[in-house]
Amino acid sequence: MAAALRRGAAGGPRGLRALMRCEMQRSRWCLITSHKLYSSLYDPNEKTFEKLLIANRGEIACRVIKTCKKMGIKTVAIHSDVDANAVHVKMADEAVCVGPAPTSKSYLNMDAIMEVIKETRAQAVHPGYGFLSENKEFARRLDADEAVRIAREIGYPVMIKASAGGGGKGMRIAWDDEETREGFRFSSQEAASSFGDDRLLIEKFIDNPRHIEIQVLADKHGNALWLNERECSIQRRNQKVVEEAPSTFLDPETRRAMGEQAVALAKAVKYSSAGTVEFLVDSSKNFYFLEMNTRLQVEHPVTECITSLDLVQEMIRVAKGYPLRHKQADIPINGWAVECRVYAEDPYKSFGLPSIGKLSQYQEPLHLPSVRVDSGIQQGSDISIYYDPMISKLITYGSNRAEALKRMEEALDNYVIRGVAHNISLLREVIVHPRFVQGDISTKFLPEVYPDGFKGHKLTDLERRELLATAASLYVTEQLRSQRFLGTQRIPIAKSKRSSWELSVRLGDGVYPVAVSKESSSFSVEVDGMKLNVTSEWNLALPLLSVTIDGTQRTIQRLSRNASGDTSIQFLGTVYKLQILTKVAAELSKYMPEKVAEDTSSILRSPMPGAVVVVSVKPGDMVSEGQEICVIEAMKMQNSMIAAKTGKVKAVHCKAGDTVGEGDLLVELE
Repeated sequence: MAAALRRGAAGGPRGLRALMRCEMQRSRWCLITSHKLYSSLYDPNEKTFEKLLIANRGEIACRVIKTCKKMGIKTVAIHSDVDANAVHVKMADEAVCVGPAPTSKSYLNMDAIMEVIKETRAQAVHPGYGFLSENKEFARRLDADEAVRIAREIGYPVMIKASAGGGGKGMRIAWDDEETREGFRFSSQEAASSFGDDRLLIEKFIDNPRHIEIQVLADKHGNALWLNERECSIQRRNQKVVEEAPSTFLDPETRRAMGEQAVALAKAVKYSSAGTVEFLVDSSKNFYFLEMNTRLQVEHPVTECITSLDLVQEMIRVAKGYPLRHKQADIPINGWAVECRVYAEDPYKSFGLPSIGKLSQYQEPLHLPSVRVDSGIQQGSDISIYYDPMISKLITYGSNRAEALKRMEEALDNYVIRGVAHNISLLREVIVHPRFVQGDISTKFLPEVYPDGFKGHKLTDLERRELLATAASLYVTEQLRSQRFLGTQRIPIAKSKRSSWELSVRLGDGVYPVAVSKESSSFSVEVDGMKLNVTSEWNLALPLLSVTIDGTQRTIQRLSRNASGDTSIQFLGTVYKLQILTKVAAELSKYMPEKVAEDTSSILRSPMPGAVVVVSVKPGDMVSEGQEICVIEAMKMQNSMIAAKTGKVKAVHCKAGDTVGEGDLLVELE
């Protein structure tokens, strides 16, 4: 699948070594292995492959199958429709038709054969002779073993990544041979799907580093500048989520050394335009060249904020042939900028699985100071499965980092996105986390901070009381509003002497008695024996609501409510589901039947909307816990769906090419 695998060698301390390019060896045999297929002696303890596909027919196919049987290797035969009863078909453990009689439509049909390899999960291919045995294109599609060889040569762990890639697509970390084969398969497929180019790179993976990049700008007259650095260490699935400029980690000496080497690289290749040289930086400030992106980066706005340069304008000037207008000494670091990538994703699923839908309500926080939003959508826009799930880039600027982060916190609270799931809660939790605030970050920040996955904001006791008090005040406000009735001349408010309410509020697994008293324009709310004063304009028609609780201002969003007392409130970035009942209704609710939870251990539902790429099982198959059942592609990322337990497949409800929605039933086990 890759015409060439490039290995990026880690540079020494503050060093930049040349990239080594490894051209893959073209073998006449597509099966690249150190095992001698035609040896007459078989060591039962010697592990080779569990399943092998024979891309041929007739005598040679039978010959290969015989040896595989001696070695305990299961075989997959391919055949044309007229060869359905051929000997090699009967001898093989599995057989799949790849087309009609003409060889160009069957035994030479590479696309069909590659699909069979995926469906049957064959680990190796033997082409026999003739047909595709000397076809370089077919060999190119089957070189996972060469990737393993290169990975071993570099030394694990390694990073497998798309040569033409970006945005984290077509990237996998591999810690052993098996993960290299799997990573090769998924990365090449994602690369072809996203970029139309399935070439891959393999490079050394440096564990637990910081990801810091240098923005460069060069013209056609031999001039080049470095525009300081961006810290891009907060990542999930190798994709950047939060970026900032400058970095809290670099000292002036390291910044200068990285900048000078980035400029040296740009000049060495006679580069002109804006570009980014990416580095991995270890705890001792040793930096290692990663790659150069010869394009505008998603995170370029933070550089623009601290340098006051318009990078797109500079690129256009350079393209026209104008020389740079600035010298290195003219490039400042003024203030601090932070960027959050706002995605249509559910952060509670693997830190962000795609979500699709129509933006039923959308409001950017541009009313706040020093906030920039780069977006290409509006209210009513559709988020589909076919493209990147990014909604916008949210950027805040401050005279220092603390100010920029505070403004980001406010901006996230004031960002209204309805109709799709989004990652606002994750972004907010990251920027207020003590480790992030202290600058103690690396590319492993998310899995280290949330080892069991992201669960949303964990309320303190005081924050829980604030949420309960706010929810109860909203409930009472609506009760008072519902007392309005139509009159003959106007809409008078019914005179009611009632000024207190006893409520029961369910939050998570807890049920809390809450007492609310109306006092002029505010509410006095008692929760856990503590009284809180809650004040707001209580304009329930607006998507945002500013509430002051004992002097602390909070911006909240009420997302939904119903007649059963259920309500959803976005508070401190996280959406909380509550049920608010009167004391009498709460006492009667215990007589209501409880909904029995679905047993999910025997079923596999799609965790996201997407397209089925391959289904690896059929009814009657035995599967093991953790075994791949199918692959779902969503927004150009391929995701392997695995069995939750060991069992027999009862039914398969999807096939390759199907479009599925979140929650759709894929496979049932007995």
